[in-house]
Amino acid sequence: MSTSDRIDASNAPKPVGLYPHARRVGNLLFLSGIGPRDPKTDGVPGLKQSPSGNFTEFDFEAQCHSVFQNVRTVLEASGARWEDLVDVTVFLTDMQRDFHTYNRLYAAYFKDNQPCRTTVGIDSLPTPISIELKCIAVIPM
Repeated sequence: MSTSDRIDASNAPKPVGLYPHARRVGNLLFLSGIGPRDPKTDGVPGLKQSPSGNFTEFDFEAQCHSVFQNVRTVLEASGARWEDLVDVTVFLTDMQRDFHTYNRLYAAYFKDNQPCRTTVGIDSLPTPISIELKCIAVIPM
């Protein structure tokens, strides 16, 4: 694999570790985990914390819209489109509270393209976010 296969999307939130936004292998595109952080402010839409670290505002729906936009941004920077997604894995930190909202919004975003999907409940993510997506796309050659 050459370094030209590495994709760093300048309009997407910066990774929180040493990894690219995506890697292209042939006509397959593998996206690293993408969260809802705002690429301009690094803040999390719908999430506000007090100086002591307690949440004073929480809007999971805003995080969902933002994570879908961030995935779209990385896809477009990679030469792919939303419709090219073939597999989506979602990680939720509170399955019981958030799954219904996620499922409703997912249905709206994917009504015309229905990739395979796996939803996993986890304890935490590396930043104070409640959702992260890991995606695979097929780019037409």
